[in-house]
Amino acid sequence: MVATRDLKSLAHCGRVGSSPTFGTDATRPIVYLMASQNLELTQKTGLRLSQQQLRFVRLLELNAPELDEAVEQELEDNPALGVSEEDAPEERELIPWLHLPRAHREDIPFTPADDSESLYDQLLLQLSERNLDADIESAARFIIGSLDTNGYLNRSIRDLTDDIAFGEGLILTEERVREAVDIVRRLDPPGIAAYDLQDCLRLQLEAMPRTEIVTDALGIINDAYDAFTMKHRHRIMSQLHLSEQRASAALDLILSLNPKPGAALGHDPMDASNVIIPDFVVSNEDGNLTISLNNRIPELRIEKSFEQAMRDLERTPKGKPAKGTEFIVTRYNDARDFIRILSQRQQTMMAVMSAIVKIQEEYFRTEDIYRLKPMMIKNIADITGYDLSVISRVTSNKFVALPWGVFPLRFFFSDSIGEEKEGTDAATNRKIEASIAQMVEKEDKKHPLSDRRIMLELQQEGYDISRRTVAKYRDRQGIPVARLRKVL
Repeated sequence: MVATRDLKSLAHCGRVGSSPTFGTDATRPIVYLMASQNLELTQKTGLRLSQQQLRFVRLLELNAPELDEAVEQELEDNPALGVSEEDAPEERELIPWLHLPRAHREDIPFTPADDSESLYDQLLLQLSERNLDADIESAARFIIGSLDTNGYLNRSIRDLTDDIAFGEGLILTEERVREAVDIVRRLDPPGIAAYDLQDCLRLQLEAMPRTEIVTDALGIINDAYDAFTMKHRHRIMSQLHLSEQRASAALDLILSLNPKPGAALGHDPMDASNVIIPDFVVSNEDGNLTISLNNRIPELRIEKSFEQAMRDLERTPKGKPAKGTEFIVTRYNDARDFIRILSQRQQTMMAVMSAIVKIQEEYFRTEDIYRLKPMMIKNIADITGYDLSVISRVTSNKFVALPWGVFPLRFFFSDSIGEEKEGTDAATNRKIEASIAQMVEKEDKKHPLSDRRIMLELQQEGYDISRRTVAKYRDRQGIPVARLRKVL
């Protein structure tokens, strides 16, 4: 065994794992053993959330519909949690901290389900009225079911032949499948089962009575489609030898066509993915702004049987716990903690929304987007005293209903553009976006403004902004580039 005084000499033997300069081979395992027994003490600082804190964070991240589901699920899972009876005010006075005030929810206008015949049903009805071969009709039905939501057919004839063979068990040639496709393409509305936009426009024009305007429009689609997509009117006129009057009439006809003939195919107007349920409602009543939470949470309480059981347990002498005691205590504590956490969640939501309204009060009163002030999460933290992560969770995926529309909470957050000058308000990116939209709305559609032109005009108004920033804000609003805004 190597003595302690020999440890210093080990340092001169090279790094651990190298051959030492003294001793025999029998001493080498000892050197490795001593190296592996070195101890290191490190000190780390960390934060570990409790179970209640984790539940609070999860509830804070939920939006209004998700919170309603979470409360319903908790009521089903925990027998100790119940809904208070409205005719029992004395119970609320006995244990006031166990009760959560009923949250307000605005009545959302109900839209009845659309019981009208869908386009899919219309296509099948038209198909059934034709005297078709059984195999062709089955293939046509399969093709109708393969159309996308816009009514386009995105499968090749070869792929459809294989799909029909596997899906329907029909062994058809590609010629027979093409025959079935042609039948579907002749159904109403015209343009259905098109392969692309060009094909869709062509099908609609071919279904019209042949006139000079229709012939010119077909010539544009068939022979000058690239010039049409680039909105180069003069190239179309020179390529097809059309006068300005004939070109304008043909282009107007093309622009009147439906680029998505099957947009209603399989559309469900009550699809929940298309519905936004706001988490807050802000209204202006005689000059007073009121904020309310928009959810269906009932007033919660602990069931009487569990309250009585807990009182009995407190009077029971300490000793061996009776059977079932752990279940009662656990469920009681879970119900009590859930009500407390839910109440804390609602208070936090209201505090953050109140701070937003306080900073952006002018906008909430006037609907004037130019009155939006620069606001960041830090500004809300300074008012509420909450941590930045808490405010971030409150404002993420949450919406507020105003008299003029529904907006995400993140809409009210914006940075300042440039430096704030004396006597003027700081410009926000929302103001820049509004200015860009206003310029585009007033521009000459035959000569739309480029991003550089917009940048120069904004700089003349005192905004320090680059062309790249203009392009970013324009894209954020869904405004196409100047070339695509040009009117032929």
